[in-house]
Amino acid sequence: MANNTPNPTYGADTSGLIYGFQFNPDGHAVALDAAAALRWLNSEQVASQGGFVWLHFNMAHASTEKWLRENLQLSGVFHESLKDGSRSTRVELDDDTLVAVVNDVHYDFAFEPSDISTLWLSVGRNLVVSARLQPLRSIDRLRDAVRKGATVRSSVALLVHLMHDQGDVLVDIVRGTTARVDGIEDKLLAGRLETKRADLGSLRRLLVRLQRLLAPEPAALFRLLRKPPAWIQEEDLEDLRQSTEEFNVALSDMAALQERIKLLQEEIAGRVAEANNRSLFVLTIVTVLALPINIIAGLLGMNVGGVPFNEHPHGFWIVIAIIVTFTAIAAWIAFRKTKE
Repeated sequence: MANNTPNPTYGADTSGLIYGFQFNPDGHAVALDAAAALRWLNSEQVASQGGFVWLHFNMAHASTEKWLRENLQLSGVFHESLKDGSRSTRVELDDDTLVAVVNDVHYDFAFEPSDISTLWLSVGRNLVVSARLQPLRSIDRLRDAVRKGATVRSSVALLVHLMHDQGDVLVDIVRGTTARVDGIEDKLLAGRLETKRADLGSLRRLLVRLQRLLAPEPAALFRLLRKPPAWIQEEDLEDLRQSTEEFNVALSDMAALQERIKLLQEEIAGRVAEANNRSLFVLTIVTVLALPINIIAGLLGMNVGGVPFNEHPHGFWIVIAIIVTFTAIAAWIAFRKTKE
């Protein structure tokens, strides 16, 4: 496959386009720029030969939204979703166009809850438009697959491919998180209580955020699968249904990992509480054992007359005996209480 990728400026061209591909009816792609995409969409080849165009935009570019409104006939729901505060993953139907809001992790994902951003898609019969604010891992994997010659025969197949890539990314995250949890669990079993619960807490917050943002809304997808547009083939619908099921399996694994992290947090909290109780017990025993000598030393240290054994030749040893006796009695009482 020939790679005719134009030389872009940093991040995107003047229209905000990062890259674009024209897919032939046989599923092979050729790179093209925004002007070539417009010429193809306005030509008679669209109706006679078939195929579709995929354009990927950078929404951080100042002119992207304006260019999309002026040059492409996109769904109003798609434009509204670009400004909508709701970031839940969903695929819904607006007339004959699929509008998808997909959350994905950043390309340089570092297991931080903030490393998640949104990808917006408009999927029509002959045009697929995707837009993002920051580089995302799944869409970049899809681009690399297309450049390496992956066959994509329809626009919905491109969406299915993206969801498969996102599922693979999610599986990689679950594996990486599992490896981290395994390391923490090994340290816990080895009795190294210096492991901080904050590490597990951050991983658990990450998984909760990923599950909340990545889990697709079932109602919108159910409506799409029940009444799909006429141009979507049955094979593509089945692939979309299968990719959704695979994605839900990955989310189930993530939920199981959250439960495991919760149990580890409870185990660490129990061990920390037990260690604190032992330390408090030792401190209490020391305080109880030191109580008689402190009381007697305080009494004998008063500068008043009538201090007992002041003139007695064995007064010091008598006081020592009294202190030892009371200390022994206090120790016996304290240890007896702990055994009870």
